[in-house]
Amino acid sequence: MEKKENNEELLAFLKRKGFVYQGSEIYGGLAGIWEFGHLGKLMKNNLENVWKNYFLSLGDEFYEIEGSIIMPKNVFVASGHLDNFDDPLAECFKCGNTERADKIIEEKLKIRVESSTDKELLKILNDNKLYCSKCKSKFEKVSRFNMMFPINFGPKEGSTVYLRPETAQTPYLNFKTQYELLRKKMPLGLAVIGKAFRNEISPKHSLIRCREFEQAELQIFFNPREINNEQITDTNTFSEIKNEKLKIILKDERNKPEKEISASKLLDYGLPKYYVYHMVKVQEYILQILKIPKEKFRFYELNDQEKAFYNKNHFDMEYYSESLNDWVEIGGVHYRTDHDLGGHQKISQVNLSVLDEKTNEKYIPHVLELSFGHWRNFYFLIEEHLKFDKKRENNILMLPPKIAPLKAAIFPMIKQPEYEDYARRIFNELKKEWNIAYDKSGSIGRRYARNDEIGTPFCITIDQDSIKNKDVTIRNRDNTKQIRVKSSELKDIFKKLINEEIEFEKAGKLI
Repeated sequence: MEKKENNEELLAFLKRKGFVYQGSEIYGGLAGIWEFGHLGKLMKNNLENVWKNYFLSLGDEFYEIEGSIIMPKNVFVASGHLDNFDDPLAECFKCGNTERADKIIEEKLKIRVESSTDKELLKILNDNKLYCSKCKSKFEKVSRFNMMFPINFGPKEGSTVYLRPETAQTPYLNFKTQYELLRKKMPLGLAVIGKAFRNEISPKHSLIRCREFEQAELQIFFNPREINNEQITDTNTFSEIKNEKLKIILKDERNKPEKEISASKLLDYGLPKYYVYHMVKVQEYILQILKIPKEKFRFYELNDQEKAFYNKNHFDMEYYSESLNDWVEIGGVHYRTDHDLGGHQKISQVNLSVLDEKTNEKYIPHVLELSFGHWRNFYFLIEEHLKFDKKRENNILMLPPKIAPLKAAIFPMIKQPEYEDYARRIFNELKKEWNIAYDKSGSIGRRYARNDEIGTPFCITIDQDSIKNKDVTIRNRDNTKQIRVKSSELKDIFKKLINEEIEFEKAGKLI
């Protein structure tokens, strides 16, 4: 099998199959605004469930919450967004076009310029003849553009609130309430999967850079005195993962190829045990749950000029995108210290400290953030798992079964009432627990092809022997192998196949 899609071809596939398309499309669309069709929404829901099941299981007191996307101004005074949440805007005076200066440079020259000043960015643009994409003139100015979305709150003018630019603020505002409701236990993890809004200068590459998007983030509040403890949770220790290797580019070794470093060795670089443990867990999720190849995932450390000033440690998670021919950030692991709760305590005048029962001293909890670009993960999952099968002459979307939009499609092979009724009974039974399709039109080959292309992992056929033998045939999407399974055992076997608890060839009689 081979992969061949570039970004435009991949977007065309997503639209054609009803995964993703531009928002308000009948009115010409809005740049950086996207909507999910029936298959996209199903897949996104499944990805959310997989993420929650994995990350909420990392701690005894980890929970999901949901908060408003609208927040008062002082939230962002405390967080620093109002003053510092900006991007460099390159302006063309000739045609009036504006573009994001740092991204032009990074995409064209393959260098990182997060720490460069506006003056330095303009010089790099002009020295390398990186001109306006519309009229090909020189950019005349680079200045800062705040990406917050202000809105007027209520009928009175001047009552300004903001759409949240990140989901992270929701757990910080809810920490005190949740901490007290949950009997003051630490560490406390608060997860949010939801919308965030950034007024991007140059939204592009479909779901990669949007003005409205979703994040999946886990904020872990913990006692900083315990950051290097051997015991990570009540049942897990650092020693359990100390030999796990992570593919990393360190901030002082960017002129060298990425290398694999063991978790225990990373402690020698000054990284805390609590931080490294969760890096390992993030990698485990990417490689084992999302099934991203090891060679296409890495951690990239930001230096002091690049990372937010409050982050003591900051590693981006990166995926190598063949459609974009570059490494792209898909998330991050951030040790944010007490910046967030400390800032909100100062501005709100509400005490957010907690009591250390061992020392009887109060402290402001520190935060470890595991942040994922939810839509980016969605997009790159499809990029990674969409293959073209030369033998079948068809696209095959080889998503992990738990993430696939539809878990199975039911096909009656014979157009007679008794066979269709038998197929319907199986469909109705499986439909109670999973998203299942029923398809009786077209040749069996066409029905297989339609479902292969949208990622359906299993096709269940009712043939001439099914009624007599009280069994069905299950076909595997990835290798087209087939097994026969008794109808009475189908539900239990199907559940094990979806959860990858049994090998396909051992789930029934191979035919």
